[in-house]
Amino acid sequence: MGIKSLTQTIKKNSENTITNENLYKLSGKKVAVDASLVIYQQLHKGPSGKLFTNSKGKVTNHITGLFYKIMNYISLNIELIFVFDGKPPENKQSCINERKEKSKKALEKAETCENEEEKLKLKKASLRITGEMINDVKNLLNLLGISYIHPDGEAEAYASELCRIGYVDYVLTEDMDTMVYGCPRIIRNCIDKSLKRKDIVSIFTYSNLLTDLDISEDKFIEFCILCGCDYCPSVPKIGNITALKLIKKHKDIKDIMDNTSYEFPEGYLDTFNSAKENFFIFRDKVKVEDIKLINSDLNIDGLRKFLIDDIEMSDKRVQNSLKKFHNNYKNE
Repeated sequence: MGIKSLTQTIKKNSENTITNENLYKLSGKKVAVDASLVIYQQLHKGPSGKLFTNSKGKVTNHITGLFYKIMNYISLNIELIFVFDGKPPENKQSCINERKEKSKKALEKAETCENEEEKLKLKKASLRITGEMINDVKNLLNLLGISYIHPDGEAEAYASELCRIGYVDYVLTEDMDTMVYGCPRIIRNCIDKSLKRKDIVSIFTYSNLLTDLDISEDKFIEFCILCGCDYCPSVPKIGNITALKLIKKHKDIKDIMDNTSYEFPEGYLDTFNSAKENFFIFRDKVKVEDIKLINSDLNIDGLRKFLIDDIEMSDKRVQNSLKKFHNNYKNE
């Protein structure tokens, strides 16, 4: 998922790109959320691969985790807009098939695994987002009064353009593809493991990255594709360090292919150019007046019923979290 080794490249070459900030400093800002990414994130969180289910056996990690994460942002007056994935581009199909195969193999291993802890880890690794999960999350957002968008295309691409045109201030994601779409600022979980506080996040600033790498936007996109991405396979013996050197030295990818001895996969040039087009899919095509924002009003009673009766979360923990909406909220 994302661009191979991009975070390592940034850490090594651009100390100005990453800043670690307390979440409260984003108060009053508008943040687009890469919905699929945060759903996966919550599905795979938890000690020892533990899965949480309700009495009907339904996995609930994504709802419980998202609810608490959302409440942390709401309590700091940060406006969230969730962006869901639409239909992926055709040249991502091989990547999707690979992920499905990994999920299938993990589930097969889990069924024969005798170690209970390892079995749970494998089951969690096999989880994929289902239509039911998406509907559950949309239901949660509707009850919370949080807006969302379901564009015709990939969420990180659309969210990046929302940020690029100034409709939102940041994009919340862990997918580094977002920077390749030209997103000015992304929010990630804190990547500095020495900082243990949960209220610290890492902010990546795109303009600082281009300046420190001394590279144009077009060249940066080509560098990222050459590193390997969801739309284009990596090339043997070309890692992030070599890719950066090659992109800076040569005119374009064809020049690299014609004047180096690396073994490029068959049809690589067409695949590369197709991948590059993907990173411009929403560029200058999103108009504020055409954004199909789905809005709703906060429904405290419906939210409590959904979380406590359906998801079977702790009544006390739900009530304590709901107080973040306003200090005088009390259970009737």
